[in-house]
Amino acid sequence: MKKFIWIFLGLIVFLLFAFLIFGYSLKPKYSGTQNLSGLSKEVTVHYDLYGIPHIYGANEKDAFKALGYVHAQDRLWQMELLRRIGSGGLSELFGKDLIGTDKFFLALGIDDASKEVVSQLNSQDIGVQLTQAYLDGINQFLDKGPTPIEFYLTGIEKRPFEIKDVYNIMGYMAFSFAMAHKTDPLLSEINNRLGPEYLKDLAVHSDTSTVWLQNNPHQSYDIATDNLTANVFESLEQLNIPLFEGSNSWVLGPKKTKKGKVIFANDPHIGFSQPSVWYEAHVVSREYEKYGYHIAGLPFPLLGHDRNLAYGMTMFENDDVDFYKEEIHRTDSTKYRYKGTWQSFKTVKKRIKVKDSATINFSYNVTKRGPVLNGIADQIKGNEPISMWWVYTQGENKIMDALYSLSHSNNINDFREGLKNIHAPGLNIMYGDAQDNVAWWASAQLYHIPDSVNTKMVYAGNNYLDDEKQYLDFNQNPQSENPPAGYVYSANNQPDSIAGMLYPGYYLPEDRARRITELLDAKNDWSAENVQTMINDVTSPVDKGILETLLGNLEISSLSEKQQKAINQLKEWDGTYDLKNTNAILYHRWTYNLLKAIFLDELGQESFDGLMSTHLIKRSIAPLFSNPKSVWWNNIETEEKETASQLINAAFKQSYQDLVETHGENKDEWTWSKFHLLEHGHPIGQVETLRSYFNVGPFSVKGSREVINNLFFPYTDEENYKVSSGPSTRRVIDFSDIENSKSILPTGQSGNPLSEHYKDQAEMYINGEFRKMMMNKEEIETTSKSVLILKPE
Repeated sequence: MKKFIWIFLGLIVFLLFAFLIFGYSLKPKYSGTQNLSGLSKEVTVHYDLYGIPHIYGANEKDAFKALGYVHAQDRLWQMELLRRIGSGGLSELFGKDLIGTDKFFLALGIDDASKEVVSQLNSQDIGVQLTQAYLDGINQFLDKGPTPIEFYLTGIEKRPFEIKDVYNIMGYMAFSFAMAHKTDPLLSEINNRLGPEYLKDLAVHSDTSTVWLQNNPHQSYDIATDNLTANVFESLEQLNIPLFEGSNSWVLGPKKTKKGKVIFANDPHIGFSQPSVWYEAHVVSREYEKYGYHIAGLPFPLLGHDRNLAYGMTMFENDDVDFYKEEIHRTDSTKYRYKGTWQSFKTVKKRIKVKDSATINFSYNVTKRGPVLNGIADQIKGNEPISMWWVYTQGENKIMDALYSLSHSNNINDFREGLKNIHAPGLNIMYGDAQDNVAWWASAQLYHIPDSVNTKMVYAGNNYLDDEKQYLDFNQNPQSENPPAGYVYSANNQPDSIAGMLYPGYYLPEDRARRITELLDAKNDWSAENVQTMINDVTSPVDKGILETLLGNLEISSLSEKQQKAINQLKEWDGTYDLKNTNAILYHRWTYNLLKAIFLDELGQESFDGLMSTHLIKRSIAPLFSNPKSVWWNNIETEEKETASQLINAAFKQSYQDLVETHGENKDEWTWSKFHLLEHGHPIGQVETLRSYFNVGPFSVKGSREVINNLFFPYTDEENYKVSSGPSTRRVIDFSDIENSKSILPTGQSGNPLSEHYKDQAEMYINGEFRKMMMNKEEIETTSKSVLILKPE
């Protein structure tokens, strides 16, 4: 018996030892040597205390090959996930639940458009050569490096990366920026089912009373519900795939700063995921140096800086998608009307590999405008085809040329020229340099839109935007260079007029823009430390104003003594969202219950949920709450005609009771820290037993919806508010002290759960702290934690 016990214990020890050895073998290799084929000379990679690689190569091709290798060893799983979206490859990873998502992305035409672009690339172009060098580095890690644990858990084989994957990743990014998929069908449904009077009180068009970005240039059918992409976005959110949401940026010119040099700030708002979206890398060669932020699978940084200039981005939110109700021939259903003639649908056939199931074959029709979404988007019912035109797949794709140009520009003129190659997605590109220039450009292929055309509806009959768009020159885009105010900024808000019109879009409300301009206008001696504090600001003057409107409608005499005490405390609230605040949760619960009372009776649950996912509702809250005459206030399910005051009072009492039932009668315990929670989710972390190994958090976080520190949460009936998106990095670059510029990531640099850098920045991020973006070679060499030498094979 003793012998058996000893054998059993020995087996356990052996298995544990083997598991530890196996786990250790999967960790990233941050030190030692590694041979790579195709290198002309040795490349040195210094890893700093946070796992950021500082890559020193003899030439650009060597440096970019090394970038691909080190990027892959920390983010290969993320690269694999992102390249599969546009090519319809998620079902192969996660099974039949993703078939609908794969169908949708294949029908969008991202993969086909990528193939077309790649077929026309010039192999002698330096940008193409650097992209290929980067991919060679990735593929050599596939051959030489350990397989990430996610590949074992999902059972997929590694396969080489190719240039088409790079364009597919860009295509997915362009799609995730768009809001038309969520908004246009919803507005058409409201118009068809309820009538145009229900649209006039929503913030569909430009609001002349809100804060605008000021230009200062250098020179009837059956759609079942609101949201064509509801299932698609839900699938991506469940997989914790980052969706691009909004962003802040401001660039202060010399007359606004204490030391008389430019200070650059940027915090793109993206859906939280683990790993976080950006991979930082400092790449240096004889010809090139950039401290950049890279998307997995893309060689050139979307955000970056060097000693000469800095650039970043926010989302433009312009309207670049149109939906059309196609007219079918009466006797031949294979034909549709286009410019007065009958055209034949093009039928496209695709195949989808499905994990643990048979391969799916499906087909869809395409018109000259774009794919027909019937049978692809489940929300479209009936036989009348709805097609989608999207500028990304229609226009000439030079995005990679643009990213190469931006990352290799040396001055404002070179930089501006490169922006002309961005046709989609729409981006606000922010810029500052050591020569004291500050600038903002809206980069996108824009086109003239007649006043008579409403781009926010599904087009039908002759009431549509001409298929042959009248495109505008880049110099007609919204932009501002070195304005009189001494600074530029963007918070995804409405831009000023261009080409004689206010350009339609899905802009966010003025909340962040108003706070940013209030703070920036108030002083002219900004320091980098001041800007770091500002980028963590959590005060909303707009929420304070909305609350005053609500309080003005309350019948205080109908409230209990404890409710009246809560109201008195709300009156003193200044709209600041710190962790100890006890007013924020009551305000938001009141707002949400009131939105349900206003919209749910007319829209039903499915369409109401769709409305809550749009930027439209964010823009509509303040003006609608201030408009007691709106048709929306009446509950159509009752015989009496309700007033705004009645709904506001009922929603308050319901909200107060909700919180009493879930958190007790002591309002002092209703702290924001208990409700506002952030957990960085990994796709594998959906398995409960693996959650603690792959997910990071949860954390209690300060901030809220549409404050500068925009830690956004969707309105739902859940007890707590789960943060879904927010600053994907916070960067502050000071040209008076460029080598001490600061940034932070939400979790860590590595996507490998076994790496020490998987979550080593998470606590710092929650606390609003920063770390140095190191650029001084001597300092890097003396402080680096480890050194990896990549040698020619």
